Amino acid sequence: MTDGRAMLSEFAFANSLAVLAACFYVVFFALGLVAPEMSGFLFNAQFLGADVASLLPKRVSPSNFLGTVVTLVLTGWVGGYVWAWLYNKLTKYF
Repeated sequence: MTDGRAMLSEFAFANSLAVLAACFYVVFFALGLVAPEMSGFLFNAQFLGADVASLLPKRVSPSNFLGTVVTLVLTGWVGGYVWAWLYNKLTKYF
């Protein structure tokens, strides 16, 4: 801490966003298998009711599933790291 301002650990923040992204994807995927109508409703609710769920593929191959999880984890981690880094930089000025 400097000047009493809270600093974020870039790695911890990035790791937490990456894990959350993977968890949300797995939960939505599992919900789509168990309760497809509820899954579609919740997915569309994220986009203010637009029928985005109809654009999702009906079947997902294991390689596509794994590729999506890896992409979400990597982009979540990079985004989280940059977000925490920027936050720490801006706390010096505001």
